[in-house]
Amino acid sequence: MDFRLSEEIEAISLSVREFVEKEAFPRETIIEDEDCIPDVLIEGARELGLFGISIPEEYGGLGLDMLGKCIIYKELGRTHTGFSGLIGAHTGIGTSGLVMVGSDRLKEKYLPQMAEGKKIGAFALTEPDAGSDAAAQKTTAVKKGDRWILNGVKHFITNGPEAGVVTTVAVTDPSKGARGISAFIVEDTFPGYKVGKIEKKMGLRGSHTSEIIFEDCEVPEENMLGAENEGFITALKILASGRAGLGARCTGGSRRLIDLCLQYAKERVQFGRPIIENQAIQWMLADMAMETEAMWALTLQTAWRVDQGYDIIMDAAMTKLFASEAYCRIADRAVQIHGGMGYMKELPIERFYRDARITRIYEGTSEVQRMIIAGQLMRKGYRY
Repeated sequence: MDFRLSEEIEAISLSVREFVEKEAFPRETIIEDEDCIPDVLIEGARELGLFGISIPEEYGGLGLDMLGKCIIYKELGRTHTGFSGLIGAHTGIGTSGLVMVGSDRLKEKYLPQMAEGKKIGAFALTEPDAGSDAAAQKTTAVKKGDRWILNGVKHFITNGPEAGVVTTVAVTDPSKGARGISAFIVEDTFPGYKVGKIEKKMGLRGSHTSEIIFEDCEVPEENMLGAENEGFITALKILASGRAGLGARCTGGSRRLIDLCLQYAKERVQFGRPIIENQAIQWMLADMAMETEAMWALTLQTAWRVDQGYDIIMDAAMTKLFASEAYCRIADRAVQIHGGMGYMKELPIERFYRDARITRIYEGTSEVQRMIIAGQLMRKGYRY
């Protein structure tokens, strides 16, 4: 495996790092307090091409491979999760299905606007009765003339209130179960499309999550994504490809927490000496660094395998599972190292702690990842 980066990726990574440190870090409190992403960050992201990192160059994007995308996600993961989540959901699950299986017509129509950030992408799979059991879809799509008529409710949709292009999964043949599900590209301007309840969450301020309601929503037949009744397979591919990216964002968040803890532990004096001289603190920092490097190594391996065309179902599940659970442990230790200050909103530690928690739930819970890994082992054995 070769993880050496091209000069282009090195340059992009450096630019994103500088942008994150100079523009995003100083505005994290604004995002948290006002529950919105400042325009200057949106415009900066557009100028850097961040909305198009997963979109081919022919459609106006940067056309990065998965390894390149993970380098960028790692840098974005160091700042407020609301901002990195907006970009990550758009460039990951919001865009990847269109790039993977979209027709030339659909790509030409949507990808250039998405690459510029003029249209934000989202992925509408989850429903009130179809969370971890994603095959239990209730949203239906019935063909009438040259249109599909969608009816149903999706919820917990990241970027839902802002999305202009939504990859949507619906049942087209109820008699076939998971093999009777199809995917569609739905615009927010289509008749019968409505944004429903906007959720109030534990964290992820600035990243908005909502219901999307379809009431006789009219979708042109050419907006079917991929083949009819193969939407569930498409959805699984979209989720798998996004899990490496989530591992990279967890890595970025973990590295930021380590930096904050090192700085604090060197400055905080108790019993006449900096607390970093205490073995208990040193051991926590050592474990944090070890787990961060491990999640990054696993992320890089999965990204490389994606780019080589390997089956990455198990790799992606392992990456998502390990990275999210390690990130939560690291955030917990960061609070402990900071003591009472770690629990206060004055510092970013408590925000990272809250925001880290969702990583064990969205894009497939930890329990689902273990089911996937075990299922792959039972069917294929363990590779050496």
